[in-house]
Amino acid sequence: MKLTQLAAVAMLAAMPTVYAQEAERAAAVALADKAVANIQKKGVEEACKDFADPKGSYIQGEVYVVVQDMQCKMVCHATIPRMNGKDMIELKDANGKYFTKEMRNVAQSGKPGWVDYVWPNPTSKVLEPKSAYVRKVDEKYMVSVGIYTKK
Repeated sequence: MKLTQLAAVAMLAAMPTVYAQEAERAAAVALADKAVANIQKKGVEEACKDFADPKGSYIQGEVYVVVQDMQCKMVCHATIPRMNGKDMIELKDANGKYFTKEMRNVAQSGKPGWVDYVWPNPTSKVLEPKSAYVRKVDEKYMVSVGIYTKK
């Protein structure tokens, strides 16, 4: 097989992974948008009840909604409620990255965006790269929805 044919085969083999990751990113954006709309409709306290409901539509396996205020205090974590009320400003990932500060910076910019960090996967229990889509709700809150990017 010629080198160009090998390159084409390798590219085609990688395409399902690329499409799957793009689909996961699109689903995270859609879930964040849905969460923001829910907060705007019901208020943050009532919306957080929806986000934490395991039978609802806001927890999708390893993908779930997180709400923090603009000081990086956890308002509601869909799957780890013991984090609610905790100050996350000094939280670092396994590489020492202050990812919650970066999330706040994205939210305060007024433009949604992605923040990459390393976090334990609740399914595999292993540190894995994660990317969170962050969106500002209003002047007080931000929503994030993360996906694990190791495939």
